[in-house]
Amino acid sequence: MPSGLRPSADAQRETLFNWLQPEIPGAAVLDLFAGTGALGLEAASRGARFVLLVERNPVALRQLRDSVALLAADQVGVHPGDAQRLLEQGCQAAGGTPFDLVFLDPPFGAGRVGPALRALREGGWLAPRALVYVEQEAALPAPEGWEVLRERVSGQARGLLLRVPGG
Repeated sequence: MPSGLRPSADAQRETLFNWLQPEIPGAAVLDLFAGTGALGLEAASRGARFVLLVERNPVALRQLRDSVALLAADQVGVHPGDAQRLLEQGCQAAGGTPFDLVFLDPPFGAGRVGPALRALREGGWLAPRALVYVEQEAALPAPEGWEVLRERVSGQARGLLLRVPGG
C-alpha cells in the first residue's frame, strides 16, 4: 500500500454502506482522495451509475487503474490530480454533472475537510439532496453548516454522513 494511505476500517466501511444502501443504486458518486478506491469501488459494486475516483499519488493511481480494469468496472473513471484543485474548478468547468454521493476521506492532519466541503457547495458539485460522507479525526467537531444525518466514531476516526441543511 502506498505510504500515507489510511484505508477505512472494515467495520467503519460496513456501517457506512449499511447507511447508504438505499441511496447507491443509480447514483453518481465522487470519491475524493480515493486512495485504494475501496469506497468508490464498493459503491460501483452496489449499483452506482457512475463513480469518479480522484487521486494524486502515482502508486495509488496505478493500483486504482489496475483494479478498475480487473473488475471491468466500466462505470468507474479515474481522475489523476489533486482533489481540492479539481473542486475549485467547479463542477461545470470540469464538464460534469452534480453528484448524488461524495466520499471525502482526506489524509488526517492536513486540514482538507473544511476547504473541500466549501468547494463542493460553492462549485455546484452536489445534486439536490446529495449526501457527503466525511472521515476525519475523531477529536474534531462535525463541520459547521451541515446537517449530520449519521455519525460513528471508531478508534481515531469519526465518520459523518452529511447533507446540506434543507437539501
